[in-house]
Amino acid sequence: MPIISVNMLAGRSNETKRELIRVLTEGAVATLGVSPEAVRVLLFDVPPEHWGAGGVPKDPPVPAPGEKSS
Repeated sequence: MPIISVNMLAGRSNETKRELIRVLTEGAVATLGVSPEAVRVLLFDVPPEHWGAGGVPKDPPVPAPGEKSS
């Protein structure tokens, strides 16, 4: 039973997530020769404050005390 795990930034619509599950399932069926019922897809919404790239978090920076936000 293939299990496909996807970590992505939170904020996508349920419709988009359903489409992603469908497309990933179809890809596993075509590539691995398994039935759609055997495929499991797990989506994990990660909040931007828990996601970083290049040492920088994806959420907007929090101004330091006494600093104005932009």
